[in-house]
Amino acid sequence: MSAFSVAGSRVTVAGAERSGSAAAELLVRRGARVTVSDERRDAGDAERLRSLGVALELGGHHLETFTEADLVVLSPGVPPEQPVVAAARAQGVPVIGELELASRWLSGRVIAITGTKGKSTTAVLTGRILDAAGFSVTVGGNIGTPLSAQVEQSTPEALHVVETSSFQLEQTSTFHPWIAVLLNVSPDHLDRHPSFQAYAAAKARIFDNQGSSDWAVINADDPMVTELAGRARAAKRLFALATPIVQGTVVEGEWIVARDGADREPLLPLRSVHLLGPHLLYDVLAATTVGAIAGAPSRAMTGAVDGFRGLEHAMELVGEVDGVRFVNDSKATNVASAKSAIESFEGNVVAIIGGRFKGGDLRLLRGPLEGRARGVVAIGEARPLVREAVGDVVSVYEASSLADAVSAAFELARPAGVVLFAPACASFDMFRDYADRGRRFKQEVARLTRAQ
Repeated sequence: MSAFSVAGSRVTVAGAERSGSAAAELLVRRGARVTVSDERRDAGDAERLRSLGVALELGGHHLETFTEADLVVLSPGVPPEQPVVAAARAQGVPVIGELELASRWLSGRVIAITGTKGKSTTAVLTGRILDAAGFSVTVGGNIGTPLSAQVEQSTPEALHVVETSSFQLEQTSTFHPWIAVLLNVSPDHLDRHPSFQAYAAAKARIFDNQGSSDWAVINADDPMVTELAGRARAAKRLFALATPIVQGTVVEGEWIVARDGADREPLLPLRSVHLLGPHLLYDVLAATTVGAIAGAPSRAMTGAVDGFRGLEHAMELVGEVDGVRFVNDSKATNVASAKSAIESFEGNVVAIIGGRFKGGDLRLLRGPLEGRARGVVAIGEARPLVREAVGDVVSVYEASSLADAVSAAFELARPAGVVLFAPACASFDMFRDYADRGRRFKQEVARLTRAQ
């Protein structure tokens, strides 16, 4: 097969955010004539892109920019059903995603991680384990550095740990992970995908180009994961907390171990895990499974996990004010993540929930909230949906701003309660992204601290 080349080609990149800008720069370096098209009138890297010779089309997409291109590259945030994208396809123009583009030029092997929840924690922890074991490793993709920005530094020895979203995976055709990790699958992004089945199918594409010399790392406790992984041709390595498995990664006593029939290999002691929320133990199991496949020794795994206190905005203990603990889980942008966060506490929880609803069933929060929660404070566009879903099992209070929500939750949680910020929704109705939302939550907690 001939090497992929864009030299002299007209390439349109749809979307000027982080991934699109990185793709544009990579394409220019590979000899393409690049236009970046974005519906917004401003682009954060506009001056840099212009200095590289990239043409910018801001404030809307022009049909001919797509139909007259030799290749169209989509940023993850650009829906593939956009009329201009569909028109390009109808004209026979190849359309791929930024992840697919970058992967075609990598020299190193890819460790791809996906799932409805836990992707970021697993990816970062996997990178730390491999780094501690002495591997040349990069971490990025859907978090941190886009894969396109890693291509120029890729070597045959490199291991690229890549967090992959459904948006990225649905636009892949040759993307080939050496190790593919599927953590869990539950309804999410149904404002973008036409159905849960389509969302799940996008996740399962992570296995499509693997062969018998590759690995599929599978959560045996998730029936949907095991069903989707049935299509994988790669060797399967399981991990589980509840399902009895003969081979794979499990917890036995006070250790995480690799089980192979009657044989046991200790990987790391549970005392080295310092993450808030028992559901995050699944992420540790997945990361150590990857480490074991790659050949990371137990001491490297233990050191990496022991030094890891979690990610910002993911079950992050922000502080304590007058006996009330505040936990920032702004990354809980779907129902499944919020459910796991609520279930991490035995009681006295006040949950702040709401934002721009992405689909799923908020009624799944009823069971965890009933008996655990002193109340729910609803915010954002989803306020009426939250009240309708859980209002008959727990008191729901509405707040028009995050500042009001934090103040109300604080009063409800006193004394000795927990204010849990687990929105179960996207942030875009009130904030730039989940990180902006999480930072604002922490600012409000800091304001309360100063006021006491």
